[in-house]
Amino acid sequence: MGRPWPPGAANNGFNENLSLFQTGKCGMWIDATVATSFVTNPKESIVADKGGFALAPENGLGKRGNWLWAWSLGIPVGTAKEASAKTFLARATSKEYANLVASREGWANVPPGTRTSLYENREYQKVPFAKMTLESIISADPTRPTVDAVPNTGVQFVAIPEFQGIGTAVGQQFSAALAGTTLLDDALANAQALAPQETTRAGYIK
Repeated sequence: MGRPWPPGAANNGFNENLSLFQTGKCGMWIDATVATSFVTNPKESIVADKGGFALAPENGLGKRGNWLWAWSLGIPVGTAKEASAKTFLARATSKEYANLVASREGWANVPPGTRTSLYENREYQKVPFAKMTLESIISADPTRPTVDAVPNTGVQFVAIPEFQGIGTAVGQQFSAALAGTTLLDDALANAQALAPQETTRAGYIK
């Protein structure tokens, strides 16, 4: 029996996994809700009408591993074009822009997560992933991210300088498991040991 992941999976990022899914070579993909429009677009995906969507599992514990993240728009301090930038931001996040995208590309391709009114729009509610995306956003709880109480807030992301390094080290463990150079159980154990080791070294754990 072969591995349940495609060759070279350890080196795949968003675009590589997207391509695999769209061409029917990936059976399950866990990623951002923004990917839904890409995998359901029949112009881009041969499995556009064959997929389904699900919230992260909670195993009866009442907590899901939902991220809550955004690629926010901002205006640099001191820019010479502040007024123009504000006009653009207002337009790019407006109902009118959503309607324009929908008229040209269909409601499924309207940028998600921008406006509450989008999820109240009856036309957008017909999009197969609209309800699931909203439920995913609402069920994410950055203030109480885990079943057991923890001193930090945030879902997946912890705002400490050491976080990126820990993430890279853990990612390397799973890449090694995918590549077959280490056993999955060993990768899990190593990853579990990394976080307390680094946070203790940094002084967060006494």
